[in-house]
Amino acid sequence: MGGPELERLIDLFAHLPGLGPRSARRIVLRLLRDRETRLLPLAAAIRACADAVRACGICGNLDSCDPCTICANRTREDKICVVETVADLWALERALIYRGTYHVLGGSLSALAGRGPEDLAIASLLARLQTSPPEEVILAMPATVDGAATGHYLTEKIKALGIPVSRLAQGVPMGGALEILDEGTLATALRARRLA
Repeated sequence: MGGPELERLIDLFAHLPGLGPRSARRIVLRLLRDRETRLLPLAAAIRACADAVRACGICGNLDSCDPCTICANRTREDKICVVETVADLWALERALIYRGTYHVLGGSLSALAGRGPEDLAIASLLARLQTSPPEEVILAMPATVDGAATGHYLTEKIKALGIPVSRLAQGVPMGGALEILDEGTLATALRARRLA
């Protein structure tokens, strides 16, 4: 079908999230068909990204500068939103509603997976909070068993430092019909209800 370089490129694309071997072949063929306008600029962008992008020494975000542009921005609010992954941070930034800073844990606590506090960026978070306590810490953990366990663990540690802690509200999504929601989501929504 093709040389080892071609097969390696197809294999690398096939291992990306949401792609398989067929999609990878189509992408590689398109890149090769438009070598000057697509393949070479993509190769240069990947090289530049690999050379320049690093984890922020403060929050763990990915950026080409350290501290990252979010941490370096002095106009941001004095709040820290704790997230599992950089993807979560980027999702919150896209929403354009939160104007504080972040802290990326790199995952969640999981007894089944054998992930404890020492496997996450919890020590650096606590050190950061002790050095420069913010007005509030917002825990943006996913609505999973591991996310809840991580949130509970962090709440205890942060409250012990005398810093206010909040969590993202969870429950019925906008446009969500009650009949199609699972019992856990409904129970959470009912418990988190507030006066109208």
